[in-house]
Amino acid sequence: MKNKQVTRRRFMRDGAMAAAGMAVGLGTAAAGVKPVRTSKIRNYNPNMEYRRLGKTNFMVSAVGLGGHSGSNDKQRRDVVSRCLDIGINFIDSTGAGELLRDIRALGSRRDKVYLALSETGREPRNPNYRTAKKLSEVLDAALKRAKLEYTDLWRITVYEPGGRHTFNTSCEVIEALAKAKKQGKARSTGIASHDRRWFQFMIEYFSELEVVLFPFTTMSKAAPKDSLFPALKKCDVGAFGIKPYAAGSLFRGDQEERNRRARLAIRYILHSNTVIPIPGLNSVSEVDTVAKAMAERHRLDLEEKAELENAAKQTWANLPPNYHWLKNWEYV
Repeated sequence: MKNKQVTRRRFMRDGAMAAAGMAVGLGTAAAGVKPVRTSKIRNYNPNMEYRRLGKTNFMVSAVGLGGHSGSNDKQRRDVVSRCLDIGINFIDSTGAGELLRDIRALGSRRDKVYLALSETGREPRNPNYRTAKKLSEVLDAALKRAKLEYTDLWRITVYEPGGRHTFNTSCEVIEALAKAKKQGKARSTGIASHDRRWFQFMIEYFSELEVVLFPFTTMSKAAPKDSLFPALKKCDVGAFGIKPYAAGSLFRGDQEERNRRARLAIRYILHSNTVIPIPGLNSVSEVDTVAKAMAERHRLDLEEKAELENAAKQTWANLPPNYHWLKNWEYV
């Protein structure tokens, strides 16, 4: 036990020292790094934008495909195929079932995308999975089921709010992630949570952390003080925005109105130049809506801003009880 404690102190000390030496821009090329040629970008499409994902140096599409979407294999296959058509190259799979479904949907096109996986039911929100050993076993099992040698991003989802974890659990999570990367089972690693303050601690304390996922909706904006974004920039950590449509609460009216609101939301997030949104897309038409948003100018005019602000207020007022926590992410 004594040796383990000494090792852990050294592990955390070294991580903190490395983190202190980093100061690179989020979403931009690091100082001294040559621009990436389009031939090096996975699934490149000139109509899609690509952004550097922090110190992973992955060039990912400015909009990715989120998890918790699609109801069956055919639907997901159609959605994935259309995403590839428009240049999307990031897919987030949340759970063993989604991962297997995405592998089937991709088929021989696996190398076209950056594939992320998370086993939400067998992660620290479950008390049985709060050690590096148990978390590593979960990753091994997921890769074996999917017949994969590695995943591009292993991101561990933590209890909401993440701050309810002990410091020791945070260390176990980072230890598992670092081990997976060292063994080549994960090309990059990250965490997802709904706790902004805990995120700031994790980003600044552990240099091993490369990617984070957190909510970013049409109401989200950089906090006037204590914002996450300076820490992300300083430590060169990439960020994905989940729930860009506020779990569907953004939508009202007929299909035309829903599509317009979706485009405004994507454009708003793209113009903020803060996170890469990964909406759950359930149909080919929803993917086409993303493509249309990419084709439109990102900056909203005054009329569009007023329209989106009104839509966002309706969203906030009509959030289902189990999504009220999204209000905590108005300021990031």
